[in-house]
Amino acid sequence: METKSVTLDDLIGMRALSLMQPWASALFLGLKHYETRSWPTRYRGPLLIHAAKGFPIYALDFANTCGHIKSDLPLGAIIGLVQLLDVQPTFPLSQDLTALECMYGDYSPGRWAWKLADPVLFAEPIPYRGALGIWTVRAVPEPGATR
Repeated sequence: METKSVTLDDLIGMRALSLMQPWASALFLGLKHYETRSWPTRYRGPLLIHAAKGFPIYALDFANTCGHIKSDLPLGAIIGLVQLLDVQPTFPLSQDLTALECMYGDYSPGRWAWKLADPVLFAEPIPYRGALGIWTVRAVPEPGATR
Protein backbone atom coordinates (compact mmCIF):
# COMPACT_ATOMS: atom_id res chain seq x y z
CA MET A 1 0.00 0.00 0.00
CA GLU A 2 1.25 3.43 -0.93
CA THR A 3 1.70 6.08 1.77
CA LYS A 4 2.17 9.79 1.23
CA SER A 5 3.20 12.76 3.37
CA VAL A 6 0.74 15.65 3.09
CA THR A 7 -0.29 18.74 5.01
CA LEU A 8 -3.71 20.33 5.41
CA ASP A 9 -2.70 22.98 2.87
CA ASP A 10 -2.29 20.23 0.27
CA LEU A 11 -5.91 19.15 0.79
CA ILE A 12 -7.78 22.46 0.73
CA GLY A 13 -10.54 22.43 -1.87
CA MET A 14 -10.65 18.64 -2.15
CA ARG A 15 -13.80 16.63 -1.52
CA ALA A 16 -14.03 14.32 1.46
CA LEU A 17 -16.25 11.69 3.03
CA SER A 18 -16.41 10.80 6.73
CA LEU A 19 -16.55 7.13 7.71
CA MET A 20 -16.56 5.56 11.14
CA GLN A 21 -13.73 3.32 12.14
CA PRO A 22 -12.93 0.52 11.46
CA TRP A 23 -14.57 1.00 8.06
CA ALA A 24 -12.35 3.98 7.17
CA SER A 25 -9.10 2.08 7.80
CA ALA A 26 -10.42 -1.04 6.08
CA LEU A 27 -10.17 0.82 2.75
CA PHE A 28 -6.42 1.20 3.21
CA LEU A 29 -5.88 -2.38 4.40
CA GLY A 30 -7.41 -3.88 1.26
CA LEU A 31 -10.38 -5.30 3.19
CA LYS A 32 -13.00 -3.00 1.68
CA HIS A 33 -13.44 -1.75 -1.88
CA TYR A 34 -16.98 -0.37 -1.70
CA GLU A 35 -18.62 2.12 0.64
CA THR A 36 -22.36 1.62 0.95
CA ARG A 37 -24.68 4.56 1.41
CA SER A 38 -28.42 5.23 1.38
CA TRP A 39 -27.88 7.82 -1.35
CA PRO A 40 -26.07 7.97 -4.71
CA THR A 41 -23.78 10.73 -5.95
CA ARG A 42 -22.85 11.94 -9.40
CA TYR A 43 -19.38 12.88 -8.19
CA ARG A 44 -16.46 10.81 -9.52
CA GLY A 45 -12.80 11.42 -8.81
CA PRO A 46 -10.44 11.92 -5.88
CA LEU A 47 -12.07 11.57 -2.47
CA LEU A 48 -10.40 12.11 0.88
CA ILE A 49 -11.34 9.66 3.61
CA HIS A 50 -11.98 11.16 7.03
CA ALA A 51 -12.12 8.88 10.08
CA ALA A 52 -15.01 10.16 12.18
CA LYS A 53 -14.35 11.17 15.76
CA GLY A 54 -16.86 8.73 17.23
CA PHE A 55 -16.04 5.05 17.74
CA PRO A 56 -19.25 3.44 19.00
CA ILE A 57 -19.19 0.18 20.95
CA TYR A 58 -20.66 -1.82 18.05
CA ALA A 59 -17.87 -0.59 15.76
CA LEU A 60 -15.21 -1.39 18.35
CA ASP A 61 -16.69 -4.87 18.81
CA PHE A 62 -16.68 -5.40 15.03
CA ALA A 63 -13.04 -4.31 14.78
CA ASN A 64 -11.98 -6.61 17.61
CA THR A 65 -13.97 -9.71 16.69
CA CYS A 66 -14.51 -10.04 12.97
CA GLY A 67 -13.13 -6.91 11.37
CA HIS A 68 -9.51 -8.11 11.07
CA ILE A 69 -8.39 -4.68 12.34
CA LYS A 70 -6.81 -3.46 15.56
CA SER A 71 -8.95 -1.14 17.64
CA ASP A 72 -6.27 1.57 18.08
CA LEU A 73 -7.20 3.61 15.01
CA PRO A 74 -7.00 7.32 14.13
CA LEU A 75 -10.17 9.29 14.91
CA GLY A 76 -11.27 12.78 13.92
CA ALA A 77 -8.75 13.01 11.09
CA ILE A 78 -8.30 12.79 7.34
CA ILE A 79 -6.38 9.56 6.87
CA GLY A 80 -6.02 9.05 3.13
CA LEU A 81 -7.19 9.41 -0.44
CA VAL A 82 -9.14 7.10 -2.76
CA GLN A 83 -10.65 7.42 -6.21
CA LEU A 84 -14.44 7.20 -6.47
CA LEU A 85 -14.94 5.32 -9.72
CA ASP A 86 -18.59 4.34 -9.83
CA VAL A 87 -21.85 4.24 -7.90
CA GLN A 88 -24.35 1.45 -8.46
CA PRO A 89 -27.29 -0.20 -6.70
CA THR A 90 -26.20 -2.73 -4.07
CA PHE A 91 -28.36 -5.37 -5.69
CA PRO A 92 -27.43 -7.34 -7.77
CA LEU A 93 -23.81 -6.25 -7.11
CA SER A 94 -23.76 -7.90 -3.68
CA GLN A 95 -24.22 -11.33 -5.28
CA ASP A 96 -20.76 -11.05 -6.84
CA LEU A 97 -18.84 -9.85 -3.76
CA THR A 98 -16.81 -11.85 -1.26
CA ALA A 99 -18.21 -12.56 2.18
CA LEU A 100 -15.48 -10.33 3.65
CA GLU A 101 -16.46 -7.40 1.42
CA CYS A 102 -20.12 -7.87 2.38
CA MET A 103 -19.17 -7.73 6.08
CA TYR A 104 -17.87 -4.19 5.56
CA GLY A 105 -21.06 -2.70 4.13
CA ASP A 106 -24.83 -2.64 4.24
CA TYR A 107 -25.87 -4.22 0.97
CA SER A 108 -29.61 -4.12 1.72
CA PRO A 109 -31.88 -3.53 -1.28
CA GLY A 110 -32.39 0.14 -2.11
CA ARG A 111 -28.87 1.19 -1.07
CA TRP A 112 -25.90 2.29 -3.18
CA ALA A 113 -22.38 0.88 -3.49
CA TRP A 114 -19.61 3.37 -4.15
CA LYS A 115 -16.65 1.71 -5.93
CA LEU A 116 -13.39 3.03 -4.42
CA ALA A 117 -9.91 2.34 -5.79
CA ASP A 118 -6.25 3.36 -5.60
CA PRO A 119 -6.07 3.94 -1.82
CA VAL A 120 -3.21 6.12 -0.58
CA LEU A 121 -2.77 6.22 3.18
CA PHE A 122 -1.33 9.44 4.56
CA ALA A 123 1.87 9.04 6.58
CA GLU A 124 0.22 10.94 9.45
CA PRO A 125 -3.50 11.52 10.05
CA ILE A 126 -4.50 15.16 9.65
CA PRO A 127 -6.83 16.25 12.47
CA TYR A 128 -9.97 17.75 11.01
CA ARG A 129 -13.66 18.02 11.84
CA GLY A 130 -15.78 15.92 9.49
CA ALA A 131 -19.29 16.43 8.15
CA LEU A 132 -22.20 14.53 6.67
CA GLY A 133 -22.32 13.79 2.96
CA ILE A 134 -19.52 14.72 0.60
CA TRP A 135 -17.89 17.88 1.91
CA THR A 136 -15.05 20.19 0.90
CA VAL A 137 -11.90 20.70 2.97
CA ARG A 138 -11.46 24.33 3.97
CA ALA A 139 -8.63 26.18 5.69
CA VAL A 140 -8.99 25.95 9.44
CA PRO A 141 -8.53 29.26 11.31
CA GLU A 142 -5.67 29.41 13.78
CA PRO A 143 -6.69 29.20 17.45
CA GLY A 144 -7.69 32.69 18.65
CA ALA A 145 -8.20 34.06 15.14
CA THR A 146 -11.37 36.07 14.51
CA ARG A 147 -13.72 35.19 11.69
